[in-house]
Amino acid sequence: MKFDEFGLSQEILKGIKELGFEDATPVQQECLPVLLSENRDMVALAQTGTGKTAAFGLPLLERIEGKPGMPQALILSPTRELCVQIAKDLEQYSKYTNHHKITAVYGGANIQSQMQSLKSGVSIVVGTPGRTLDLIRRKRLKISEIRYLVLDEADEMLTMGFKDDLDAILSETPKEKQTLLFSATMPKEIQSIARNFMTNPVEISVGKRNAGAENVEHFYYMVHARDRYKALKRIVDIHPKIYGLVFCRTRAETKDVADKLMSEGYNADALHGDLSQAQRDFVMNRFRQKHLQILVATDVAARGLDVHDMSHVINYNLPDELEIYIHRSGRTGRAGKTGISISIIHTRESGKIQRLEKLTQKKFTRKPVPLGRDICEKQLYNLIDRVEKVEVNESQIEEFIPTIIKKLGWLERDELIKHFVSVEFNSFLDYYKDAPDLNVSGKEGRDSGERGGRGKKDRRGKVKFSKFFINLGTKNNLNPSHLIGLINDRTGVRDIEIGKIETMKRFTFFEVDSKFEKDIVKSFKGAKWGSVAVLVELKTSEPPRRDRNKRKRKHFDR
Repeated sequence: MKFDEFGLSQEILKGIKELGFEDATPVQQECLPVLLSENRDMVALAQTGTGKTAAFGLPLLERIEGKPGMPQALILSPTRELCVQIAKDLEQYSKYTNHHKITAVYGGANIQSQMQSLKSGVSIVVGTPGRTLDLIRRKRLKISEIRYLVLDEADEMLTMGFKDDLDAILSETPKEKQTLLFSATMPKEIQSIARNFMTNPVEISVGKRNAGAENVEHFYYMVHARDRYKALKRIVDIHPKIYGLVFCRTRAETKDVADKLMSEGYNADALHGDLSQAQRDFVMNRFRQKHLQILVATDVAARGLDVHDMSHVINYNLPDELEIYIHRSGRTGRAGKTGISISIIHTRESGKIQRLEKLTQKKFTRKPVPLGRDICEKQLYNLIDRVEKVEVNESQIEEFIPTIIKKLGWLERDELIKHFVSVEFNSFLDYYKDAPDLNVSGKEGRDSGERGGRGKKDRRGKVKFSKFFINLGTKNNLNPSHLIGLINDRTGVRDIEIGKIETMKRFTFFEVDSKFEKDIVKSFKGAKWGSVAVLVELKTSEPPRRDRNKRKRKHFDR
């Protein structure tokens, strides 16, 4: 369907036409007729990059009335980048209307300027949960009269630990409002929000529930864990025109991989939580403008990165929470283009691939890690292709041609071609000359459920564990997978041996290889889970029986 078939105003149509929008995406075709004609709550399931902002944004802009004052609509999103992107999109859609004012509120920016913007009157507020709740509690953002509430990428907000913030914000909103929930997956927590805060919502699902994007192919390479970086290099080298994201599990690993790639001449950079906002913006803008070919990132850092023509997503590590894979792979294959999602797995992770196939309802194809000869051949033909198609600027090089001919004129035609090709090609030939085969049998290693790491052993050869307390539990949306990911992220150490995990409502006990005691305590200082300050303490064992009996005797002696 064309956008002019939905009954949108001429001002809105003029704004979206300037952006090149003509045909509505499937999620827009499903949502727009309902939201433009009815006031019902809605749960919409659609992948990242399918046009959800216009699906809820255009109806909001059409239905909001009057001059800016008290906010009429509140849109919540998981990250500041996505928050800014939504606000920017809405401003472009409403460029030719004169009664809309959109304000973005998010952490990492000056709260005073955001409060001043709210004070001057707004129509729509787009915010991250933490900053939105902060402004509500300061009584600078009043949402008691909003008519529309949108939760965008709701599953991501829950994964990031914002459940308490969302509950607090939703409790401040009026009962009579239209609530729109957009999500890529439908976990139990999303169903709970729909039950508790929505009234008979219409459910729209574009594609299969929790499934991966239709136009993304899924491949995986199996190697020993020690060969993961070598495999990444070969994957990048076999795709000379790659433009994509490499996902790592931790900030430390992200920096390590990006530094290695850059030091070896790859056009890459890193995006992680240690960067300031100015540094993040600089890196993201370079990537959007294709000044970077490869961006290495953590899941949290990459959220809100809106790029429509990425060719590849590479999972350097599979995520601990497998549903996150859907979000990762959904960052390629956007706007009707095809994309490729690649996973580098070690010999104990084949079970995860089977679970991902079931989750995404997609077939994952195992591919052999490219051999050195294959890469050299691909790079050679890519070089020749570039030479053949390069645009020659006669006026700029004309004055240099006589000298060049004089310098190279002694070479025969075939020799000249060989010399020319070898300038760029020799480095690949040297590197891959004796390169080993990194492929392994899928039968090698243990089951994916086993945890790696060679821990500190007791006299009987068993790993000695230390027990820790953490002030997070099911109430904070913490589960064992989240906890393992949190430990990996904070310590920057992979394959730490983890023992029993006992998750309660308000706290959790977990066991870790004793040799990492100091790493755990040190790395969790100043940590936050959503808006909660994290407290991790070593749980000391009871004193030896002999000492306890000694204390008892002293008591009786008195």
